[in-house]
Amino acid sequence: MMCFLKSLIENQWINVLFLDAQKHLTKFNFMNLHEFQGKLILSRYGVSVPVGIVAESPAKAVEAAKEIQAKTGSDRWAVKAQIHAGGRGKGGGVKIAKSLEEVEKYADQIIGMMLVTPQTSAEGKLVRRVLVEQNIYYPGPSAVTEIYMSILMNRSKGRNMIMYSPRGGMDIEAVAEETPELIFTEEIDPKVGLQGFQSRQIAFNLGLSGEAYKEMVKFVQALYKAYEGSDASLFEINPVIKAADDRIFAADAKVTIDNNALFRHADIAAMRDLTEEDPIEVEASRFDLNFVKLDGNVGCMVNGAGLAMATMDMIKMSGGEPANFLDVGGTANAKRVEEAFRIILKDPNVKAILVNIFGGIVRCDRVAQGIVDAYQNIGEISVPIIVRLQGTNATEGKELIDQSGLKVYSAIKLQEAAELVNAVLK
Repeated sequence: MMCFLKSLIENQWINVLFLDAQKHLTKFNFMNLHEFQGKLILSRYGVSVPVGIVAESPAKAVEAAKEIQAKTGSDRWAVKAQIHAGGRGKGGGVKIAKSLEEVEKYADQIIGMMLVTPQTSAEGKLVRRVLVEQNIYYPGPSAVTEIYMSILMNRSKGRNMIMYSPRGGMDIEAVAEETPELIFTEEIDPKVGLQGFQSRQIAFNLGLSGEAYKEMVKFVQALYKAYEGSDASLFEINPVIKAADDRIFAADAKVTIDNNALFRHADIAAMRDLTEEDPIEVEASRFDLNFVKLDGNVGCMVNGAGLAMATMDMIKMSGGEPANFLDVGGTANAKRVEEAFRIILKDPNVKAILVNIFGGIVRCDRVAQGIVDAYQNIGEISVPIIVRLQGTNATEGKELIDQSGLKVYSAIKLQEAAELVNAVLK
């Protein structure tokens, strides 16, 4: 429920940088996992998860249900769409099957559908597989307790934090808005890690007792161990289930891994599902371009994340809307600049392109050559291009562009570039 976390951030519960929606999370050095992949990681660290099997067709879903029944005795199953977005239940992507016939029916409905949730675009996401799981709500929803739990970094304090609530489930956002006193946090001192008393405090605040209390203490300790061991940036389990027999399960699993740590986890890196990512962003990554698609009309190409954010602000203040975040990096050459242009121009909403380069490590004349090459190799570029070059070899770069005969607007000062953006959009 990334929307829930975002609402807490906006209400100053936690000071953590997240973007406008969960769909952008993976674009800033994070890798999202499917639920079934996240649960595989959890189970390796001793976190209790329902027995489940992934299926890519209705027939395979029925086979999975039979296998689960043989292992657990369960005669009811959850059939769950596997996409990189939360809110699947509200979109019709989670069904409870009471027979093998229903397993096949629901799998047939879900696989191949464009699932729309609060965390997808209006078009939704194509469902390519389902997770078939044992029923842990036996004998019914009233017999279980749904709990919310997440682990993430509180960046304002430089500490990991466990956030939890005794009222988990699909309406967790309403809990945060209407009864914020039911949202608890436990910060972890990095010098000593999660302490036993903290795990017990969590179980106590959740109102558990007896065997359920003991099981929750074990669950929290295993969950935190998995979080640290996998170099995750986010664990969100909504809901954590206290079953009728007091067992504790991770009924769902939103797991996000820090890309910078993937070199330590080849098995997790292999879980990356490129079909869930924007094809243009995948292409950009092949050329070491840091690219994020946005919804505006001005494409921007810069070198350096800080300059990119400032450039996007400038575009906004000039009356435009950023169409992308694109950082060509500190070692940009003509080829990378050309590829950057190709990627920006794939967006039909782009009405202008602003190139804002500060030549520190990167040489401005190389960027200028890339712009010239892009014009020659791509063909006629119909949108206006504003180029601002400052720093190393900026004069040589400007000369290259001026002598090329291309229809490019040149600027020296940031204010000039802003005024040109405003002018070409009118």
